[in-house]
Amino acid sequence: MDRPVTDILAMDLALVGACETRIVNAWPAPTTLVVDQWVVRFANGYSGRANSASSLREGGDMDEATLAFVEGLYRQAGLPPRIRFTPLVAESARRRFAERGYRIETASFGMVAELDPHLHLPIPGMVATAQADDAWIDGVCSHQTGAKRNREHLAAIVSGVRVPAAFATLLHEGRPAAYAMSVAERGMAEIGAVVVDETLRGKGLGKQMMLGLMGWAAAQGCNQAYLQVDQSNGLAFEMYKRLGFRAVYAYETRILDV
Repeated sequence: MDRPVTDILAMDLALVGACETRIVNAWPAPTTLVVDQWVVRFANGYSGRANSASSLREGGDMDEATLAFVEGLYRQAGLPPRIRFTPLVAESARRRFAERGYRIETASFGMVAELDPHLHLPIPGMVATAQADDAWIDGVCSHQTGAKRNREHLAAIVSGVRVPAAFATLLHEGRPAAYAMSVAERGMAEIGAVVVDETLRGKGLGKQMMLGLMGWAAAQGCNQAYLQVDQSNGLAFEMYKRLGFRAVYAYETRILDV
C-alpha cells in the first residue's frame, strides 16, 4: 500500500513515545539491554521488533562508538543488527545508519483508537486466558510461516508478559478460527499477533477478534488501544480504520546485512 508519511497529520510525539515505551512490555524480548536512550532487544530472531534497537525518547541519537557496540551485541547473538526508525530517532542518527548501509526491511504504521466502555463490549465466541497456554501458542504457530512457526521462541516472548494480558481464541462453529493477544498498561492496550485460519478468511473473523479485544481493553479501564500494521497490508489497514484506528506515526525497520 503506497501511503506517504505526509498523509499522517499533526504527529503527536508524546503519543508516539507512549506507544513505543509500552511496546517493550507488551512484546517482551527474553533479553533486553538499555544503552543510553535505546532499548536493545534479543528474541532468537522471532519478529523484527523483538530483535531490534529502538529509541525510547524523542531525539534518540547514537554515535559511532555506541552503534559499533550495539552491532557487536547482535552479531554475538547470531543476529543481524536491526534498528527501528521511528519518529523518536534523531535525524543525525538516521543519516548515520543509512550511511552505514542499513536497508529497509519492513515499513509499518502505528495506529491508535479511542475506547469507550459503553461501545466496546465483550463478544460471544471469544475465549481469553491471562497467560498463553500451549493451545494458544500452538494455534498461533500453526498459522505462521518461517521463523514465526517456532513455538519455543514464541513461548519465550509471551511468557515474559508481566502486565495484564488476554491471549484470545475466537471460535467459529465450535472450533478455533482466529488468535490474537492484548496487553494493558497504564490506560493503553496493545492488540497484536492477530492470525486467522486461512480456510476461514473473508468471514469477518479478524474484525470480530479485534472488537472482542477492544472490549476486553475497555473493561480493563483502558481509554486507548494501539497496534502496528505493515504498510503493505492495505486490507488490514482499512479494516483497522473502520474500527476507529487512526495512523499516528510511520516507521521503518532497517537491517544491516554485513
